[in-house]
Amino acid sequence: MELSTEKKYLGINGLGRIGKLTLWYQLSENYFDGFVINVGRRIGTSLSDIVHLIGTDSTYGPMEKFLGGIKAQKGIKIINKEENLLEIFGKPVKILDKARNPKDINWGEHGVRVVVDTTGVFNDPTVSEDNKKGSLRGHLWAGAHKVINSAPFKIKDKTKKLPEDCNILIYGINHTSFNQNRHKIISAASCTTTALAYMVKPLLEREETKNILTASLSTIHAATNSQRVLDSLPGTGDKDLRKNRMVFNNIILSTTGAASTLEKVLPEIKRIGFMADSVRIPTDTVSLIILNLTFHSHLDSKGDSSITRVLLNQIYREAAQGPQKGLLHYTDSQNVSSDLKGQLFAVTIEGHATHTRTGFIDLSPEMLQKVGLNTGKTINIPITHSTLFGWYDNEYGSYVNCLGKLTNYITRDL
Repeated sequence: MELSTEKKYLGINGLGRIGKLTLWYQLSENYFDGFVINVGRRIGTSLSDIVHLIGTDSTYGPMEKFLGGIKAQKGIKIINKEENLLEIFGKPVKILDKARNPKDINWGEHGVRVVVDTTGVFNDPTVSEDNKKGSLRGHLWAGAHKVINSAPFKIKDKTKKLPEDCNILIYGINHTSFNQNRHKIISAASCTTTALAYMVKPLLEREETKNILTASLSTIHAATNSQRVLDSLPGTGDKDLRKNRMVFNNIILSTTGAASTLEKVLPEIKRIGFMADSVRIPTDTVSLIILNLTFHSHLDSKGDSSITRVLLNQIYREAAQGPQKGLLHYTDSQNVSSDLKGQLFAVTIEGHATHTRTGFIDLSPEMLQKVGLNTGKTINIPITHSTLFGWYDNEYGSYVNCLGKLTNYITRDL
């Protein structure tokens, strides 16, 4: 079996958590005719070791059973050891193991037009294609037409802006802003930003809740490969010493850029004072966003706030059946994290846990006079604080799912 230049192949750079699961997702979707995976070096002792890597997973179990059910037959075959050619569920999969720098991968020779870079190494889209250390643009140099990065952009030179041929897209939120003629390098943001976008967008689209005054989130996040199995010596220049502590039995405070990245996806939130942090916990996948929002609300004739738990849950129920159907999920069930493993939703709102509290800010005549209002009396402004809970499988179910849908959308007209 050989790769044909007349068919549609997806290139995947890297075979870590997101790389392997991207392959799994695309195999289940049956959208591409085959795959070319660059691992950049020899893996183990033979091609059989890559077969083992692809077919097994400590989080989701064997590939065949996860994708095809408990009675599924083994789906990986070695077709040609010398050419590193596999067949998975009838699809050809070519393994490249010579080049680590994207410019040297030769995607064009293998019929690859779209590459998903899952390495997490090349996140600066301003770095030139011929950079010795590699860059996202190197994939274009090597023959790809579009590059999708499975991480947020990070521009090191703060004097530079995001190039015009780049965009940050989340499927179901702003993916239709993709311009086939202009955009060549796309960031699919992060797992937390993806889930957060689905929590915030329905609120911004409703008259009752669009006036958000402040917001903060904490993501109770499953462990990632940026952490250590045992306590280890920090690297040169490491600022966050906590990531060098054992992942198994620690709760570790961390950071997240989800709020700042969301500003680029939903510009409306720039006016909101948005804070974000992360707490790493020793689980394999499924994370939880605790989203705290403060609204300027109104009182009805009975003196009750216009923003209630009932209203917020209704907004998410309607969004789950309407604009975000199939990606935003609402539930009244009482869940634990393992219930959401592998579930194909960007976020699951647990309405059972939603709650609100309304208080008042008193503005005295002296305070009002400073802004040019001479009321002669104190004004009471109702402020409603709410807490919302959103589950997301930060690996396959939420992030890789949305990344895969975005990839297919970008590829459709090539």
